[in-house]
Amino acid sequence: MPGPDSPDTEELGATVAALTADDIAPARRRQLLTRLVGQARARGITDLFKPRAAVRWMTDTVAEVAPHVPIRDLATLRRHFPGLDDEALADRLVRNASRATAGVGAAGGGVAAVEWAVTPTLLSAPVLLAAETVAVVAIELKLIGELHEVHRVALPAGGTGRAVALVQSWATQRGINPMMPGVGVSAVLGTAARRELRDSLMRRFGRNLTTLGPFLTGAAVAGYLNRRATRALGEQLRKDLRRTARALPDKPS
Repeated sequence: MPGPDSPDTEELGATVAALTADDIAPARRRQLLTRLVGQARARGITDLFKPRAAVRWMTDTVAEVAPHVPIRDLATLRRHFPGLDDEALADRLVRNASRATAGVGAAGGGVAAVEWAVTPTLLSAPVLLAAETVAVVAIELKLIGELHEVHRVALPAGGTGRAVALVQSWATQRGINPMMPGVGVSAVLGTAARRELRDSLMRRFGRNLTTLGPFLTGAAVAGYLNRRATRALGEQLRKDLRRTARALPDKPS
């Protein structure tokens, strides 16, 4: 697999970042997901029919693209969503992220429907599922980062430290505790953190098998399940962040 600074990783990161945008037309989302599948294939993926290989690839890819996920700071969020208080802003972020992951599920189902209608591309199905899972996780990493901004719970400075914290928060569905000692790259590569990420990805990958349902039925089910899971993640994280924020000294206003 290419390194974190390789052109292939930069291109993959740019595609994933584009997929995390709030409002994307369905055709554009399907185009981006198709591009992501192509980029995944170009990275030499040949054995994603093996679940362990698929999860290993997704774990590595999520760790690589996490630094590319765009996180808006609180000032930017205020400009994008004027007139909302903290709770209303958090509600809007969860709603938008849920719609975005639902859109990825629908796009994945649409791509699968097209592929089932043409050639024998069953070989591409695991790649599509892996790409869809990575896109959904990236959207949720963005949501996690921006909910931390809304609750004034500081993320680590620097792209690598922030990415590690976001990945750990996603895998554990808990907020980042800024009072704890900082973590480095080794944390995301550590056995325990990597196992949590792997297990969480395995659950998502299995759920995304619904994408392979018969034509648009698969798209509808995948969209619904993605929306529900993202909303549940957002609500769980908000509860945790409220507790963390109350415990912080000199919380900024």
